[in-house]
Amino acid sequence: MTTADRQAEVETRIRAAIDQLLDGDIPDGLRCDIKSLCLLADVPRATLYRTYPHLKAEFDHRRSAAQGNGPQPDPRLARIDRLTTQINDLRARLSTRGHEISELMKFRDTALSRLAAQHEEITALRTTLRSADHAKIHSLPHR
Repeated sequence: MTTADRQAEVETRIRAAIDQLLDGDIPDGLRCDIKSLCLLADVPRATLYRTYPHLKAEFDHRRSAAQGNGPQPDPRLARIDRLTTQINDLRARLSTRGHEISELMKFRDTALSRLAAQHEEITALRTTLRSADHAKIHSLPHR
């Protein structure tokens, strides 16, 4: 790889890091600053200042322009809000599912109770039928 190729590759990484930070995709523990830019691009700060001052200037200019358009919402706070909403939705779904499970368990208990009652009734009828058959057999004349 030639020096020009390496410089182009480093410049591409720096530009990608600039776009990432200015788009608000700031990893935890980082901020929208030169130090974070260098960490994301995996470029020493001295290299950025010496070899790529035009990219540092571009970053500073774009960041100032973004700040000039008013306060930018912190993407981490937006993510927290989105996750809080998801958690609340999941809690509501969980509560609904819990109620559905309760109702199904009541239905199951009722069905089992009815089945047990029907089983007892069938057993009693069979016993009565056997007794009637037994009585009928004993009431027949003997030969």
